Amino acid sequence: MAPSRTPDLPSKDQIAAFIAQNPGQAGKRDIGKAFGIKGGAAKVALKALLKEMEREGSLRRTSRKLRTPGALPGVVLAEVTGRDKDGELLATPVEWEGDGPAPKIVVHIPRRGHKPEYAPGLGDRVLLRIESTREEDNRPVGRVIKVLTRENQRVLGIFRANQGGGGRIEPVDKKKLGRALDVAPGEEGGAKDGDLVFADLLREGRHGNSTGRVRERLGSLNSEKAISLVAIHTHNIPHVFPDDVLAEADAAEPAELSGREDWRDLPLVTIDPADAKDHDDAVYAAPDDDASNPGGFVITVAIADVAAYVRPGTALDREALTRGNSVYFPDRVVPMLPERISNDLCSLRPLQDRPALAVRMVIDAEGRKRSHHFHRVMMRSAARLSYQQAQAAIDDHPDDTTRPILDTILKPLWAAYAAVKKARDQRQPLDLDLPERKIILNAEGGVDRVIVPPRLDAHRLIEEFMILANVAAAETLTAKKLPLVFRVHDAPSLEKMAGLREFLKTLDIAIPEGENLRPANFNRILAKVADTEHSEVVNQVVLRSQAQAEYGADNYGHFGLNLRRYAHFTSPIRRYADLIVHRALIRAHDFGDDGLPAHMTPAIMAEIGTAISAAERRAMAAERDTVDRLIAHHLAEQIGATFTGRISGVTRSGLFVTLADTGASGFIPASTLGRDYYVHDEAQHALIGQSTGEAFRLGDDVEVKLVEAIPVAGALRFEVLSEGRTMRPPGRGKRAMRRPGGNEPRPRRTKRRQ
Repeated sequence: MAPSRTPDLPSKDQIAAFIAQNPGQAGKRDIGKAFGIKGGAAKVALKALLKEMEREGSLRRTSRKLRTPGALPGVVLAEVTGRDKDGELLATPVEWEGDGPAPKIVVHIPRRGHKPEYAPGLGDRVLLRIESTREEDNRPVGRVIKVLTRENQRVLGIFRANQGGGGRIEPVDKKKLGRALDVAPGEEGGAKDGDLVFADLLREGRHGNSTGRVRERLGSLNSEKAISLVAIHTHNIPHVFPDDVLAEADAAEPAELSGREDWRDLPLVTIDPADAKDHDDAVYAAPDDDASNPGGFVITVAIADVAAYVRPGTALDREALTRGNSVYFPDRVVPMLPERISNDLCSLRPLQDRPALAVRMVIDAEGRKRSHHFHRVMMRSAARLSYQQAQAAIDDHPDDTTRPILDTILKPLWAAYAAVKKARDQRQPLDLDLPERKIILNAEGGVDRVIVPPRLDAHRLIEEFMILANVAAAETLTAKKLPLVFRVHDAPSLEKMAGLREFLKTLDIAIPEGENLRPANFNRILAKVADTEHSEVVNQVVLRSQAQAEYGADNYGHFGLNLRRYAHFTSPIRRYADLIVHRALIRAHDFGDDGLPAHMTPAIMAEIGTAISAAERRAMAAERDTVDRLIAHHLAEQIGATFTGRISGVTRSGLFVTLADTGASGFIPASTLGRDYYVHDEAQHALIGQSTGEAFRLGDDVEVKLVEAIPVAGALRFEVLSEGRTMRPPGRGKRAMRRPGGNEPRPRRTKRRQ
């Protein structure tokens, strides 16, 4: 029997309309409040009416909330399946009970407040809160609550074949799945023994075996060239261009001079690594002939005009945003743009016409920038030089390429750099001394050697000129009040500074609390320990105290560079952030119709910043993992060998050691250390013996023996052979690192001699 109506109750149509307009927020109490229903009798009548609507099928209940049939619930699990014409991510509900096709949900990444751990991408599963509909096409808009990637259901591993068919898959990442997957006969997907494969997790056994099916065969791991594939697939890095992207790239025609300034007679030169395949920046400098600027220079930086080929909203643009940046491995590059764009049309090849976006900057004799102006040009590089080649010419060892341009091009560049360096020294950006290693591969793709390339003035010259150009771009676009993706870097947090202060106290170095922190404060500390035994460890600890740089629409400055405004402008071939800045400059100066679209708001810029920051972190992790795996593969046949290294990390569970010759990082469990029980002293970054005071501290040099190498995981395990230093034993309140199997101290191993 239908409930009796009361004057206070809304109609069924009114209730349905309210629920449809308030997805995820329509419980009985919400409806009562919306329609002013008060009093016990009215509330009972409303409850009965809602029950009736549920029985009729005009309402469905999700938890304590109500929704109309065919409508999305307030929170929905969806899979990101594509992008719209504006590049917005679109998601489809994983489960759909409506009569028609499942709706496409516009994925919104919040600008402030709670953000997902990382930005979603194509193929990811996301938890969305449905908040509104988009006016232009009535699509529902869902705010990302959490990103649930498909990695939990897909396993990367090594296939081991059984003689009678089938086999097992040993996971690469045992943190995600600790046991092997059984593969039934017929589910091998063509995989052979030892192949790297992607598998679908069919059943995860808690007490029995887990089962899987080979989804994709990635190739044999017998060749070290396959190792970067592990990182590419583990980190879900897009590495195959869709057909429509390649078609757009292949159809691109060289840019014409029309609408550009003709700068082809200006002898700009590119200076890059010797093995660089694309060249996106060129430089030139000359003394300023303005009498009011004695000793000043005019510095020109020209950057490949990628915006001329990659238009907003195109397939090329959407793919570039998805990738975020190029990813560099020792044996390959996963580019942001197809080679037709990156290595051909936009590469500033010598003596070939190329479109560019250029900035001319006037500096005074002290290197301070007095003015700058942007231009859209057609240029022709006068020479392609390597860093070593340019430096050798300046150091009186020119070759056939550099000799003709030494006096007219290279010496003026170095003179301008000398002035810029004065301004840099006065600005005092953070000046960490952390040499970077580079892996040199042999013809088979294995590790030949690991080197620390020398840091040349040629490197510093290009770096400082690019910083100047990036600052000029940020200043121009800020003045024009255009939305922008800034490169921002926050000051260290109070918590990290407290930890740094505690550590520096152990070295009798003080940082006053409450001091207005600047990079110069850190530089004074670094200078104090330079050329001492503490130099390495202090540089490492200062680095770890720093925040991570990122991209964002809100400008809070760049702490490390000590700059108020900074935006990436100089590498649009390999970074999407720079392409956004190029488009903004084109729009700001009316350089053409391929500039930043009018619909690009600060909110959209914030979302792009989140996405490309996540892509940058993904690339860094993949590059680091690949180096670890390559070196582990290289050292796998040297079990038992001894190496010199330095302690690069200290945790409760043990020590991380970086080898001196290769830069390989491995682990020493605390349970294998010397003749004491070791406790973690966080302030001193050390493991200290509870009884003896024998200690192993961050930055200490040690001799170690390699006891295990797992190439596919990039893992190395060592035993320490060196005696520790002596430090004050920690207090009784500290938690000791006790060895399993007894309380007796372990006897010290004799140091191996060779």
